[in-house]
Amino acid sequence: MNSTLRKLRPIIAAAAQHRCGYCQTQEVLSGVPLTLEHIQPTVHGGTDQEDNLWLSCRLCNEAKGVQSQAIDPESGQASALFNPRTQQWPEHFVWSEDGTMIMGLTPIGRATLTALDLNSEFRVRSRALWVELEKHPPK
Repeated sequence: MNSTLRKLRPIIAAAAQHRCGYCQTQEVLSGVPLTLEHIQPTVHGGTDQEDNLWLSCRLCNEAKGVQSQAIDPESGQASALFNPRTQQWPEHFVWSEDGTMIMGLTPIGRATLTALDLNSEFRVRSRALWVELEKHPPK
């Protein structure tokens, strides 16, 4: 990580409340530092400027890759992916009643949910343990 990104990381981490912008995994629960993620991938013209960076867990970051849009499975139409810097998570997603699964409320939410595999078996099993510990979902 270059020195500019190193300086920006604590600022962005605080703004993100130390949670992944997509799946809301809390950094302290993951046991692995969250990464600085380019909302608009650099291959598509995204920059290392603060307004293009947010925290992401490794699973979300790797699943997103260079994608900036995906198909909404409900409408079959292409949709932009969720932007955790400019959009509000509760407007596009909601937790299942048991707190283990994320549900997409909008085309953006559903496309992001599918593209990033936000309800993979591993994630849901981990969330179930966090729920038992009363550490999830984040408030």
